Amino acid sequence: MRAKLPVQDGFVERDGVKLYYEVYGDGPQTMVFVPPWSIVHSRVYKAQLPYFSERFRCVTYDGRGNGKSDRPADVAAYSLDNYVADLLAVMDATGTEKAIIVGLSFGGMITSVVAAHHPERVTAAILAGTSASIGPAYPYMAPAHFLTRQETSDGWNKYNRAHWLADYPDFAQFFVRNIFSDPHSTKQIEDSIEWAGETTGAVLARIVEARSIVSKYDVSEAMYRKIRCPVLVIHGDNDQLQPYARGKAVAEVTCAELVTFPGGGHSPLGRFPAKCNALITDFLDRRLGIAVPRKVARSVKTKKVLYLSSPIGLGHGRRDIAITRELRKLHPDLQVDWLAQDPVTRLLETSGERVHPLSSRLASETRHIELESGEHDLNAFQAIRRMDEVLISNFITFHAAV
Repeated sequence: MRAKLPVQDGFVERDGVKLYYEVYGDGPQTMVFVPPWSIVHSRVYKAQLPYFSERFRCVTYDGRGNGKSDRPADVAAYSLDNYVADLLAVMDATGTEKAIIVGLSFGGMITSVVAAHHPERVTAAILAGTSASIGPAYPYMAPAHFLTRQETSDGWNKYNRAHWLADYPDFAQFFVRNIFSDPHSTKQIEDSIEWAGETTGAVLARIVEARSIVSKYDVSEAMYRKIRCPVLVIHGDNDQLQPYARGKAVAEVTCAELVTFPGGGHSPLGRFPAKCNALITDFLDRRLGIAVPRKVARSVKTKKVLYLSSPIGLGHGRRDIAITRELRKLHPDLQVDWLAQDPVTRLLETSGERVHPLSSRLASETRHIELESGEHDLNAFQAIRRMDEVLISNFITFHAAV
């Protein structure tokens, strides 16, 4: 189940190539989430969109080559200039004059180009695991390594055009596991391998080959020095795809705030979403003055409880109401705020209890279990594992309530 669905979706067409986009929320300011390399698509931001769309209007889209967007056959269609033009076209199609732009990996490169060469369109830039034209690169990412047939297909020899055409699934599994080199990343790996299956080795080969096409944009160090908007760089120091030194170089040249994830891999937004979402929120608050809920001053005499009650079965709710009644006997002035979901909220309201207003933001866990159950069968472990999008969204809501 999705934690939140888009309020609008559609296609924008550029030079015969259709790009699929989605809009979430209706906040006064817009955030645009730029897709990374097309081995995955816009679902890579599934842990960000439900949270940020509560305060912002959020736009995301599938990059050409994956998802619901087209996969053109011409190598030139995948040039950097086309990817930059795609971002601007999606912004135009969604009525977005200016936005906070978030770019992961190659999306960070696209974001940097737009921030430097179209500064009137960018309020702030968030770069996570960014690719860049400055700083060192890993040798296995070099064009010569990619284009030269390797004697074996071990390790990074899989990053090779001939191997992609011969055994793309083998490369996809290897590459995704190196995106998430962090321990305990099995769900992120599983998701990304599934998304990688929506494109082909031939499509990705065209994208890499297109990197040799000279851009009309200056992408030298001078480009980064032109960026004037606030910039936040988030990078893991164990990134296997874009060296940490590369993110650090971008941060230094752009005078950005740099947040380092010790031991972190290439996709901190996917592996550590709660931490990253909080970092981005704090950054936007400090640098742009975007208001966020603040602690409310209260009398030290007031005793307050935030009570979490599971929506799976009403027995939990009856038990928890009984506990609060006993607590009130000990502390008559106790104020209890409940963070709960339907159907527990109905039970609470009929019992005269106070439901915390942030409860309305919680994604339905019972609905997820119902959908997983189908007619009668439920694999409880996998159901909860596939609940990750709902659970991370609800955890961040809990964090806001605290």
